[in-house]
Amino acid sequence: MTGIGPKATLRPMHTGNEPVKSALAERLNRPLAIRSRPVANRLWLAPMAGLGHVAFREVLGHYGGCGLAFTEMCSARAVPTENRRVSAVFRWRDPELDRLVCQIAGADPAELAVAARRVEDEGFFGVDINMGCSVSGIVKKGAGAALLRDHDAALAALDAVRSAVAIPVFVKFRTGWSADIAPAISLARRLESAGADCLVFHPRVAPDKRTRPPMRDHIRVLAEAVSIPVFGNGDVVTPEDCLDMLQGTGCAGVSVGRMAIARPWIFAEWTGGDLPAEVLEGDGFKDYALRLADALDRHFDPIRALKRFKLFTIYFAANFTYGHSLQSPFLAAKTMDDVREAARRLLVPELRLTRRPNMNMYNI
Repeated sequence: MTGIGPKATLRPMHTGNEPVKSALAERLNRPLAIRSRPVANRLWLAPMAGLGHVAFREVLGHYGGCGLAFTEMCSARAVPTENRRVSAVFRWRDPELDRLVCQIAGADPAELAVAARRVEDEGFFGVDINMGCSVSGIVKKGAGAALLRDHDAALAALDAVRSAVAIPVFVKFRTGWSADIAPAISLARRLESAGADCLVFHPRVAPDKRTRPPMRDHIRVLAEAVSIPVFGNGDVVTPEDCLDMLQGTGCAGVSVGRMAIARPWIFAEWTGGDLPAEVLEGDGFKDYALRLADALDRHFDPIRALKRFKLFTIYFAANFTYGHSLQSPFLAAKTMDDVREAARRLLVPELRLTRRPNMNMYNI
């Protein structure tokens, strides 16, 4: 695992096409307000179950550059009575609240409304209604992407949340259960009329677990159909990808998911911010893994911390040419101290990076 290639192989994330990066930073830093509330920039962290937890967001804050972050999906039924010190997903650090949106999932308008009020009372920037998750357990309850089959139910959900809170209301959704964009356009217009402040759109059919490329032109059609901001999501990996989405679709901004887990400093890099010294000096990956291990230990019990670190390794190891080999020692770890030992031993500057993550791992 060591001695493969020169140290310079760790530098693609902060070298390359400077005109692209300059144009991208200019686009991402254009002023934007959601329901009259300003946001720092137009590059956001997407909600991701098991990945976008409080520990990861703490580490993300170290690197900077993220305009808004979204929590993991939280059950609307559970949120009103959740204890933030105990809950696996409904937890946060107070300093991040002014740039944090809580995503809730549910089918009962009354439950969604009560959950949204709790979110507002806690001081979150906004609340996001999940209309995109196609996991069978969520869909069977009529939540997530199931709402894309019943637009009246989707509107009832939004109406309840919009009536309950004054904070910004976001909706994350997909094209639908077929590749026909017409239903999504109709829904987007109805969501805007019902008071949604921003739409985050993933242009894939609901059952597609990223086995096919996103239908990026659907973002353009949707953005042209409404006047509220539409953020694009899906397979944004390089600065060129991000700029292409902005220029080619006219979307208001970009929501990044798995690439944020792979390289959390892309927010600072793409918005023209300062990168930490450890990234510039080639030790960014080791530092990142160790920071995340420490943050997981602070926020979760040992079993949950280890489980979440192992989930993270899929995306982290995809950065490297020999990612499958790199992942194995982390998956074999029995404790977080084992994780730290593996990070110090294996994450050396000589590891060879890929410019784009290994998609065979990245699409899991």
